Amino acid sequence: MQLQQLRYFTAVADTRHFTRAADREHVAQPSLSQQIRALERELGADLFHRARGHITLTDAGETLLPLARRILADTETARREVQEVAQLRRGRLRLGAPPSLCATLVPDVLSAFHTRYPGVDLIVNEDGSQDLVRALAAGALDLALVITPLPVQAPALTTTELLREELVVVSSPDAPAPTGRRRIRVEDLRDRPLAMFRRGYDLREFTTAACRAAGFEPAFTVEGGEMDAVLGFARAGLGIAVVPSMVAERSGLRITRFATPGMHRTISMAHRGDVSPPRAARELQNILRSHLPPTSS
Repeated sequence: MQLQQLRYFTAVADTRHFTRAADREHVAQPSLSQQIRALERELGADLFHRARGHITLTDAGETLLPLARRILADTETARREVQEVAQLRRGRLRLGAPPSLCATLVPDVLSAFHTRYPGVDLIVNEDGSQDLVRALAAGALDLALVITPLPVQAPALTTTELLREELVVVSSPDAPAPTGRRRIRVEDLRDRPLAMFRRGYDLREFTTAACRAAGFEPAFTVEGGEMDAVLGFARAGLGIAVVPSMVAERSGLRITRFATPGMHRTISMAHRGDVSPPRAARELQNILRSHLPPTSS
């Protein structure tokens, strides 16, 4: 049973005339009649009583007609909905990003995307790179912003570097500067109280690794917070914190940059390598690139 046969059948049922039905469907009348005969053979029943100048439905035809109309309607609905998704009039986009980017870059990017494609539902998963990698591999996300190199082995993912972001030290504006110099070294963090993120947080792992590479174990006065909490701890004078420059610039806290070569993190875009990202994800990538800071590389 073919959709074309069902269209020809409903056209004859509507017009009660083979020639007029053929004209409506823009097909030669013998071809239309042949297709309906083929449908009747497949179903094992005549669908029309054929009398000169008078075409009526048989009982089998009466039974098939509402079913055929429903099938054709469902097919048209499927075609429209797929086209709407393909043209981004509808759809869903699942994006993952670390909290630091959700507080800075992501809102502006999603606002621009939503303005351009208001019919696409946006779902954001705010988490650390390790958890985002797992979500991507499981198919729970279409796209994720992650810190690279990735914290876990992810051979099925494709990553594209977007931004090399400077890390800085923030402290309370009411407290003395962390050092007497304009810039701070990683070694200067030795024995200085740090407000530290929870375990599994990318910035915690990054800061701890940098301190250990400099030959010491960092000291925490308070730990376990998300980005807003750590900024609050620093503002209250509980300790200094190492945070991304984009976050620091919006925090209202005192900013001290690291001495050359400084500390940086690399932000990359990741998606599964075994499937092509949906069009909505590809469009978001383009918008994201247009919103990167001019100093990114």
